Parts: sequence; structure tokens; C-alpha cells
Amino acid sequence: MSRDQQQSVTSRLLGGALAGLVGGLTASAAMDAFQAGIAALSKNRGSQGDGEPATVKAADSIAKSTIGHDIADGDKPLAGQAVHYALGAALGVAYGMAAAVRPGVTKGYGVAFGLTTATVLDEAAVPAAGLGDAPWRSPLSSHAYGVASHLVFGTVTEMVRRRVAAGLTPKR
Repeated sequence: MSRDQQQSVTSRLLGGALAGLVGGLTASAAMDAFQAGIAALSKNRGSQGDGEPATVKAADSIAKSTIGHDIADGDKPLAGQAVHYALGAALGVAYGMAAAVRPGVTKGYGVAFGLTTATVLDEAAVPAAGLGDAPWRSPLSSHAYGVASHLVFGTVTEMVRRRVAAGLTPKR
């Protein structure tokens, strides 16, 4: 690979990372808003949550391994949000870089990305890390909620990534 080709790949990857970062952070906020709307509807119907979110449990686990104790109860919501946004940013960067070198990953306008994150995170990583129940022990409504939330995440990531990437592309 020539030096110019190498610089072109590096430039595409960096641009993809930036576009994905902005997309992932924006999508994390959109996912929060979607989940808040669902929570408001659920409260109006008298439904209760099923414990701490996995992001709060993850933040607690990180705190225990780094500072030796749990996060104070009053700080847990913010710590959970920090984990949520950090993960959304990291996933967005990875997706943006993949899209920069393999544009086919964006087919379906981020739906495949959303379904992949729902499957890998909610159905595999969260239970494997002990942050949630095994998929077969969770109600169908929990799976539907996770899929819907991650479809919002995937499509918003792609929508924003496209806009940012288009702004980074030099006009000819």
C-alpha cells in the first residue's frame, strides 16, 4: 500500500471515528428519551421497574474494582448514565470506523447495528457479566423493550453518522 493510500485509509478511519462518536452520543441521548417515555407510560399503568439498570450495576462493579467500594446511592443514577454514554460513544466509534471502510454495514439505516447491539449486549454480555438475568429467565416484554431501545440507538447513530460524515467529506 502506498503512502497516499495509507493516509487515505487513516483519514477515512479518523473521520469515521468522529462521525460515529457524535452519532453514538446523540443516539445514547435518544435512547434515554425513548426509555423515559416508556417508563412514563409504564408508571401511568401502575407497572414497576425490576431493579437497578445494568449500567448502574456495571458502574458499581467498576467502582468496586477500582476504588474498593460501591457507589453511593445518590450517585448511582449519574454513574449509570456515565456508563451508558461511554458505551454508546465506544459503540458509535467502532460503527463509524467500520462504516468508513465497509459502507455495506450501514445498509438498513442502522437497523442491523441496533439489532446487533441488542443481541450482543442485552442477550449475551449483560447476563454473562452477571448484570442481568439470562435471556430465558426474562419476560418477553423485557426483550421487546431492549430491542426497541436498541433500534432507536442504531437508527439514530446511523442518521447522525451520515450527516457528520457528509460534513467531513470535501466538496468537489
